[in-house]
Amino acid sequence: MARWRGSLEGVGVIFTPTSIDGAWIVDVERREDNRGFFARMYCHEEFVSAGLEPTIRQGNLSYNKQAGTLRGMHFQQPPHQETKLVRCTRGAVFDVIVDMRKDAPTYLTHVGVRLDQDNHRALYVPRYCAHGYLTLEPDSEVTYLVSADYTPGHAGGFRFDDPALGIEWPAPADIVSAQDRAWPLITL
Repeated sequence: MARWRGSLEGVGVIFTPTSIDGAWIVDVERREDNRGFFARMYCHEEFVSAGLEPTIRQGNLSYNKQAGTLRGMHFQQPPHQETKLVRCTRGAVFDVIVDMRKDAPTYLTHVGVRLDQDNHRALYVPRYCAHGYLTLEPDSEVTYLVSADYTPGHAGGFRFDDPALGIEWPAPADIVSAQDRAWPLITL
């Protein structure tokens, strides 16, 4: 799995593929000096050059008061699937995506990545992959850049603790919404 480095004017975005086709870890290339650092976290041209769908149609922010808060597993059903670029800007989360594409060789497999305020890492979630995360620290904020408008009638999901998936969350999910607890188990 080779990395791909975009670079415009010496500051670029670093793309590292995951085991799910089309899902990428997105790191920043930092330019540091005595003030701190500067980094490009998103560049339309670099995403297109890497073969990724640009993600900015809508931007969302999620604030989570307590560690152990779980949000997920969510996706948009056809024809309103969306790509997401997810980044933790404060605190830390364990971010998980599950491939929901029945024709993909990685169907129902998952990838988990730690995103936090120090690593400045993001996760690129391709269309029709489910997404969720567990907060590892209190006062965690997560930003989402998405490629499509949220369409409530096409929102889907499944249980974060579905035994068919075997997701190993690094800590207990203490705070989960009623909706996220009520999602169905996946039918194989």
